[in-house]
Amino acid sequence: MLELLSAQPGLFVVAAVVLGLLVGSFLNVVIHRIPHMLEMEWREQCAWLAGGANAVPSAPVPPPAEGAVSHRAYNLWTPPSSCPHCGHAIAWHENIPIVSWLFLRGRCAACHSAISGRYPLVEALTGLLFGYAAWHWGAGSQAMTAWVLLSALVVLCFIDLDTHLLPDNITLPLAWTGLLANLWGTFVPLEQAVIGAVVGYLFLWGIYHLFKLLTGKEGMGFGDFKLLAALGAWLGWKTLLPIALIASLAGALVGTALILLGGHDRSKPLPFGPWLALGGVVSLFWGDNLVAFWLG
Repeated sequence: MLELLSAQPGLFVVAAVVLGLLVGSFLNVVIHRIPHMLEMEWREQCAWLAGGANAVPSAPVPPPAEGAVSHRAYNLWTPPSSCPHCGHAIAWHENIPIVSWLFLRGRCAACHSAISGRYPLVEALTGLLFGYAAWHWGAGSQAMTAWVLLSALVVLCFIDLDTHLLPDNITLPLAWTGLLANLWGTFVPLEQAVIGAVVGYLFLWGIYHLFKLLTGKEGMGFGDFKLLAALGAWLGWKTLLPIALIASLAGALVGTALILLGGHDRSKPLPFGPWLALGGVVSLFWGDNLVAFWLG
């Protein structure tokens, strides 16, 4: 199969885009449900602590959008997707990436409530990233491995935008996966990947504590440290400075624009994860050029 796709690069790109659209549809589920799953787990732990070690934890209240389900029945697979307004179960033909949203004109088939345009946005973004990776590397292990990183970055970006969280159950496996991917030097030698993971974490950890020492405030969350460590594990220590510079510049520009044009309260923090993810995507595709530039 890879030989056929290698001989037909255009076919591989088209297949990658289609796969990306399908994966993007699933990523929408991950983006929506992971924060709720974490909240359930935290509530259960708090109930256990409040009741004592011998108490039976009470089942936390599930998110209203998913109906009345038990704690253990709520995960990425169950219950089936449904309309958050009327509970209408989403049929397969209403869940075709982008096409169904356009056909339904962005509204539920049952109650006609608006469906967020972010669903097709995530699908289209994932499809474009998968397709570009296929075009960039061609049919082979690099493109397919890059799809794992790109999927995780899309999920982390939108979860952070929604909740200001970068969940450990995504960032930590992402770091280990990056080290495993580079056992064979998929993107960088293993030595650079290990150093990248360590330096990536310590770099933002140091900035966090310096900022807190000078201002008495927390400038970022620990999830940002872990995300940069994961990017270092995937892309090596040489890309850390370009990633940090891209993230800082993009975050500063968007933050300034929101304050000046959108009336954003400057005392409210803005998530940094999406800009780290942007820096990671740029470095994934053009990291060699960026490293050559900043190393002179």
